[in-house]
Parts: sequence; C-alpha cells; structure tokens
Amino acid sequence: MAIHFQRIIPVKQILRRVLPSLESTNVPKGYVPVYVGETQKKRFVIPISYLKHPSFQNLLSQAEEEFGFDHPLGGLTIPCREEAFIDLTCSLNC
Repeated sequence: MAIHFQRIIPVKQILRRVLPSLESTNVPKGYVPVYVGETQKKRFVIPISYLKHPSFQNLLSQAEEEFGFDHPLGGLTIPCREEAFIDLTCSLNC
C-alpha cells in the first residue's frame, strides 16, 4: 500500500506576492482578492483562512501550474469556472 502525500501550496509565498498590491485596493484586513474565470475574470474577496483548506489547495495547485506565482491582475488568479468557485466557497462557509 502506497502513501500519497497531497502537495501543500506555500500560502506564505503566495501572500507575499499578492499583499503588496493590496495597498492600492479596498481589501479588508484578513481577506485577499482572487480573480476567477476561464476567459473573463471576476474579482472576489475571500477570507485568508480559505487558502489552507484542502479543496482550495487544489484550486491553488491549478493556478500555480497555469500562472506560476506571477499573477498579472494583482490578486490570485484561479482558472476555474465561476460557478465551481462559488460552490466551493459556499461549502467552506457552512
């Protein structure tokens, strides 16, 4: 039986890249902006605590594969359908 380790995205590394850009935007303390969508991106502001959730880690892995840690919009860019993102965040709120 093999042990499979899930890769943990370094949240601190992501936040170091995103947080300097937050000074010029209206983002409450404890939150981070994310841009979601496959073609057209929509901005959401989510609690930082979401970044450590395993389901959200999967989305961050996809974002890292597609964009690396360079997010041109000034926040995290997540390449998924908006509906899937909303479903995920609703499940994290419960």
